Amino acid sequence: MELTTVWFVLIAVLWTGYFVLEGFDFGVGILLPALAPRRDPHSDIDRRVMINAIGPVWDGNEVWLLVAGGATFAAFPEWYASLFSGFYLALLIILVALIVRGLAFEYRGKIDSARWRRNWDRAIFWGSAVPALLWGVAFANIVRGVPLNAEHHYTGTLFTLLNPYGLLAGLTTFGLFTLHGAVFLALKTRGEVRDRARLLLTRIWPPVVAVAAAFLLITQAGHGKAATWVTASAAAVALLAAVTAALRGRDGWAFAGTALTVVLSVATLFGDLWPHVLPSTTNEAFGLTVHNAASTHYTLTVMTWVAVIFTPVVLAYQAWTYWVFRARLTRDVIPAATPAASPAAKGPARPEGIAKPATPEGTSA
Repeated sequence: MELTTVWFVLIAVLWTGYFVLEGFDFGVGILLPALAPRRDPHSDIDRRVMINAIGPVWDGNEVWLLVAGGATFAAFPEWYASLFSGFYLALLIILVALIVRGLAFEYRGKIDSARWRRNWDRAIFWGSAVPALLWGVAFANIVRGVPLNAEHHYTGTLFTLLNPYGLLAGLTTFGLFTLHGAVFLALKTRGEVRDRARLLLTRIWPPVVAVAAAFLLITQAGHGKAATWVTASAAAVALLAAVTAALRGRDGWAFAGTALTVVLSVATLFGDLWPHVLPSTTNEAFGLTVHNAASTHYTLTVMTWVAVIFTPVVLAYQAWTYWVFRARLTRDVIPAATPAASPAAKGPARPEGIAKPATPEGTSA
């Protein structure tokens, strides 16, 4: 197998890992106001339960995005240049949203003020909802193709990307990540948050399934190949299986199903894209492929050895993190909020932070 093909597959794997792991993070952030409404007297505790459910892992999940971007830059510099220049504004909006979301996680508990926490909660919601929508728009346009000239320069605007197909993809990723997040909360929590997450599942799964099915059908009708029809069909089956498991209270199987749905959906998109990396709608000859966008053979060889050595280490560390924080969370493990220390007090004020994990109980499928 050529190294260009190897790195195309590896980049697809990196994006898959990012969407599977960061997908439920986005879902939890989107569900923050729905599962812990302000009118509920325990809303702040429930929001802290939800945030703490992803607290130990959300920043590690974002590493997949950094590695995917870095791998694209090193393996396919022409792709990286055309993609990040043409999608500049959309990617900038995503980046700002992710930065604001990260700040919200860190600063929400710094001051004992309802207004302070309410503003940061809004930041968590929008910092999750905007990327969940725009990542779908971006990848749909990568598969569909964008206007490129002979020098591989993007000649469209932001509104060129906001076409009906791209917006449908955005609604698909938004819905799938929301469903993925609800299933994760059902798996990761106990009590009121889990009950509300399971109730919400029963209400949102029909439109999510309908939108996802429409997107996959349109994608396959326009760009499908024999192999990707298999992965697209398997994604549909996995999604229906996940919903069935969730409705029966089999949280572990439901989460595996939504994760598999994301995996197969990303595999379908990259399979439809191959051997292109960024098709041109202006002229097919102006498009980028794995051959005319790739780095030199020497660069790809060095990168391959680096990936072989360090990838298992990173995967092992992340797996260990998830194992350590595998216990379900309840209201009981959240410490009571305390007023922030005054400037004259000795030592820094102790923020809410991430609650100490409960004794691991394990989770059953």
